[in-house]
Amino acid sequence: MLLAYANNKKEVFKMTNCETCPTKESCKTKEGCLIENNPNNHVKRIIGVMSGKGGVGKSTVSALIAETLNKKGYAVGVLDADITGPSIPRFLKVKDKRAMQSQEGIIPVTNENGIKVMSLNLLMDNEEQPVIWRGPLVGNMVKQFWTDVLWGELDYLMIDMPPGTGDVALTAMQSIPINGIVMVSIPQDLVSMIVAKAVNMVKRMDIKTIGVIENMSYVLCPDCNKQIRIFDNENTEEFLDKLGLKLLGELPMTREIADVTREKTAIDSTIDETIKYITEEIINSVNN
Repeated sequence: MLLAYANNKKEVFKMTNCETCPTKESCKTKEGCLIENNPNNHVKRIIGVMSGKGGVGKSTVSALIAETLNKKGYAVGVLDADITGPSIPRFLKVKDKRAMQSQEGIIPVTNENGIKVMSLNLLMDNEEQPVIWRGPLVGNMVKQFWTDVLWGELDYLMIDMPPGTGDVALTAMQSIPINGIVMVSIPQDLVSMIVAKAVNMVKRMDIKTIGVIENMSYVLCPDCNKQIRIFDNENTEEFLDKLGLKLLGELPMTREIADVTREKTAIDSTIDETIKYITEEIINSVNN
């Protein structure tokens, strides 16, 4: 499997040509750097999508941003770092495909729009098979999805980060040259507190937090199109100010977003415009 392959390639990848590293412009020191770069890959920018917890729509947001970047003409890949709960193959409609291994590395699956995808579920015969691994093994798999997968030439690589602020998230931030992280939250005090933990972790790791996407922000009335706020959104501004974060956009709780894994689900034009705006904000942030 990937673990055996990595041992043979470790010396080749170790600190391979810093000039190809996506974070070379912001790198402060090479000493103690844990990042290994695959010489076969040339990825310009890496964007992590994180929440600190599960169930807030992190994978949905990762897929929507990836698809929007793809529509803009960029070469895009998505790395599913949520090893124990991988859902990206369903969101990008490649769940029935399998990644292949070659002499040079692992060949990611490509969806019908040309987005490259790597997820543990693309290496398993049954997507419902549980991953009963200890933390170090899970973390190493995330690292290998960066070093051992043949991403090739990409403008943007999206990373669907694992939930929490533990060992796996730490490994991802230390071993993958992430240019910036987008936080996904919902307007609920408990979730905001947990997301704040993730934001503070990112700060400790000296990685840019691009901003916050508030998912499930409201429901649109099907009759009058009025925004109905289910959760108490009053603390959102206080939450953003306290952490010095920018609100990138609000996404509603809709059937279209909930059913985005289905084959022919169309996103409402208003939501589509919001995602386009969010994507532009992300592009500007990681390129400035």
